[in-house]
Amino acid sequence: MAKIIGGLTTSHVPAIGGAIARGSQQDAYWKPFFDGFLPVRAWLDEVKPDVAVLFHNDHGLNFFLDKMPTFAVGAAPEYSNADEGWGIPTLPPFQGIPELSWHIIEHLVDKEFDVTTCQEMLIDHAVTLPLKLFWPEGTCPVQIVPVCINTVQFPLPSAKRCLALGKAVGEAISSWQGAQRVIVIGSGGLSHQLDGTRAGFINKPFDLKFMDSLVSEPEWATQFTIPELVEKTGTQGIELLMWLATRGAVPGRVRKVHANYHIPISNTAAGMMALEPI
Repeated sequence: MAKIIGGLTTSHVPAIGGAIARGSQQDAYWKPFFDGFLPVRAWLDEVKPDVAVLFHNDHGLNFFLDKMPTFAVGAAPEYSNADEGWGIPTLPPFQGIPELSWHIIEHLVDKEFDVTTCQEMLIDHAVTLPLKLFWPEGTCPVQIVPVCINTVQFPLPSAKRCLALGKAVGEAISSWQGAQRVIVIGSGGLSHQLDGTRAGFINKPFDLKFMDSLVSEPEWATQFTIPELVEKTGTQGIELLMWLATRGAVPGRVRKVHANYHIPISNTAAGMMALEPI
């Protein structure tokens, strides 16, 4: 059986990719952010995952306002990077694992999640940046299964629904006959708003409470409606839904391997966590 060895979460601000491209990781502005990944990279070297299942949101690359699935799962043999061009440079294709993708899709449909199946899927910074942050050197060592959650076009799935989606994905991984070691990654957030009268909005107390809740009380955020979460985190801060799905996928109790929280990164509260089951 496949084994879920932990969950990772990180912000995916495109400017991070620019910093990587320029080699600015140790500049004063960026150092507190990038240094937060060092303990997690050491942990990944120990646990050695084979596969990463990534919860992320699409930024108009595959889906736009005229066609926006609530949940979509990639089932491609490889995923090409077609980023916007002002973040991380284009990277070589990332390898998929279609057999696991289809197993997850079939399990989700069986659990009455109506998912869009994508036998071709492009990926942007929501996928490439986490992979480059956790594995910065050389070719990415994991195969990937991208799971896209709509955080752009209302109506959005509720926090409760995203936690349940994560749990169903975790069940699918754990029931798969492969021998792979699987890490689950949630990409996005934390609190930030890029537009409107609240542009630049950050809510540090809420972010820190949310991060703590993923360890001790993963259902905590499900008490809030989507409008309430937008009010508390900003219009783009709703990307925390990916963190919640990730926690749902990691079974049972967890321990915090490491966490980092830093302001500012391009007017975004940039967070990162690594959790493993106990």
